Amino acid sequence: MPLDPHLQGLLDFIESAGLPPMSAGTPEMARAGFRALTVDARPPESLPEVDSVEDITVPGGAGPRPARVYRPALPGPLPTIVLLHGGGFVIGDLDTHDLTARTLANECAAVVVSVDYRLAPEDPWPAGLEDAVAATRWASTSLDSLGGDPRLAVAGDSAGGNLSAVVAQTMRDEGVQLAGQLLLYPVTDGRGSYASHTENGTGYFLDIDTMVWFDQQYVGHLTDVDAADPRLAPLHGDLAGLAPAVVVVAEFDPLRDDGLAYAAALSAAGVPVEVRTFDGMIHGFVDMGRHSPAAQAAIDETCALFRKVLHAGG
Repeated sequence: MPLDPHLQGLLDFIESAGLPPMSAGTPEMARAGFRALTVDARPPESLPEVDSVEDITVPGGAGPRPARVYRPALPGPLPTIVLLHGGGFVIGDLDTHDLTARTLANECAAVVVSVDYRLAPEDPWPAGLEDAVAATRWASTSLDSLGGDPRLAVAGDSAGGNLSAVVAQTMRDEGVQLAGQLLLYPVTDGRGSYASHTENGTGYFLDIDTMVWFDQQYVGHLTDVDAADPRLAPLHGDLAGLAPAVVVVAEFDPLRDDGLAYAAALSAAGVPVEVRTFDGMIHGFVDMGRHSPAAQAAIDETCALFRKVLHAGG
């Protein structure tokens, strides 16, 4: 299927801005550019209404971290989702993923706790992961005051999908059974080699040069990187007994095959998994519904799938 024409128009607009590629700049420049594209360019009226939004702090790996709690206007008790934002472990924050958090709260009928974990290169691996694990541990002991329902799930896009997958494995090892994991075009084998890296390596928003740049910021401080360390590449972890998963990838994404490999590995390990490849989509489409009706339809389908997983038996 060809690239969605609305997303092609968005890519053309970004290209016409004439900005240097993210990989040619600094982390500060990358963060500012990402916020401009997500927060500054987003009309406030495009944000879905929720019942309440509360800024809180949660435990992190080296002290408290900012977080934001979203409650939908729905009767409880409700499950709780810990949301870990994407951005290559370098960019992204609570504001860039405000739309995603609101959408998940409303469409998945859940309380969402969005976590502002530490970013590389100032705080490289495993700092962000330690924050994600600590925040999820806290959520697992705070469900009565969050959603009031015993079900806890994790969700994340891209780098946040990586963190969510690792957190799901960690929580299982600690005896906490999650109700679900939503992995949106996740990084699960960052230094693996996949056909989609070549097929979609340039021209589709996320490119290989940027992926390499993110990797350098995240683990460049390590003199000897074990590419099969499951805390970096959850594909290489023990997947048995993990929470049911929804794994979503985009046709024109260099990470497409990475996510599909993880979905296949989950299924082979006996984990219930729903997997979708959305034709015509690119990396980051979950934040692009206002630009593309097809992207919005993919978002709607994704949320319906995860809502079904989250509320199974409820």
